[in-house]
Amino acid sequence: MLLRKNIPFSYVLGKIKTELLLITIYAIVIAVLYENYHITRISIPIAVPTILGTIISLLLGFRSNQAYDRWWEARHIWGAIVNDSRSLSRQVISFTSNLYEDENIQRFRQRLINRQIAWNYALGQSLRKKSALKGLDKWISKKDYEYAEGFDNVPAALLDLHSRDIKVSLDKGWINTYQHVELDRTISRLCDCMGKCERIKNTVFPVTYSLYIHFSLLLFIALLPFGVIQYFGMFEVPLVVAISASFLLIEKMAIHLQDPFENKPTDTPMTSIAAGIEKNLKQMLAEEVPEQELVPEQKYFMM
Repeated sequence: MLLRKNIPFSYVLGKIKTELLLITIYAIVIAVLYENYHITRISIPIAVPTILGTIISLLLGFRSNQAYDRWWEARHIWGAIVNDSRSLSRQVISFTSNLYEDENIQRFRQRLINRQIAWNYALGQSLRKKSALKGLDKWISKKDYEYAEGFDNVPAALLDLHSRDIKVSLDKGWINTYQHVELDRTISRLCDCMGKCERIKNTVFPVTYSLYIHFSLLLFIALLPFGVIQYFGMFEVPLVVAISASFLLIEKMAIHLQDPFENKPTDTPMTSIAAGIEKNLKQMLAEEVPEQELVPEQKYFMM
């Protein structure tokens, strides 16, 4: 995703450079016919492209709003994933804390929190139609990796392993029934977020709607030189190019924003978000307070 405030001008115009070149040639041809060959009958009332441009402006504005809503919903969902990932790690650490911790409990915490880090990366890769298993061997065990390989939906497999682990922790007495319910709720919220992302990914923006707007835009650009040639002469070329560029850029912006999981510069920054979650969870796992560092009041409260 483009995170910098200063986006290169070449990047912006690069999206429509072919269209602008064709429009420039088209406008020059019309200007030459009008000025040099005195073909004045090609002029049309400026009200024609004006009315058409107004209608297209409304349609493009509506489409841009709909595309931005999809992008913002995707970002909102990933914000919830950040919160629930932190909540899951906090719950795992606090619910299993006691005065007689053993290595099994510590391994349980590390396994589940590391798997949650892996889940965030796997979900982002899966939404971008890349290998969801790539790099996960760094965070999950070989056994978990082999289990996830048997699933088409790797993030769903990792959540299933989460549920299995908290059930084992309940059976071993590391957590009680109420804590098990809270952990299961957090995992369910993560599953809901995954489903919402998949809904956005798999819901195609209406093709006919985009096609009609694009054809209307082409008709507007085709008529625009005939409407302004009478008033501006050869100066209609930069005017037509500037107006056309504005409309085309708005259309391109809507096209890019409507698909927030397509691995484009306008994507939801899932990799950056996952890296932020990784940093937070690793710090939470590493900064468990040893018993001897607790003040007397805290010791008394824990007992």
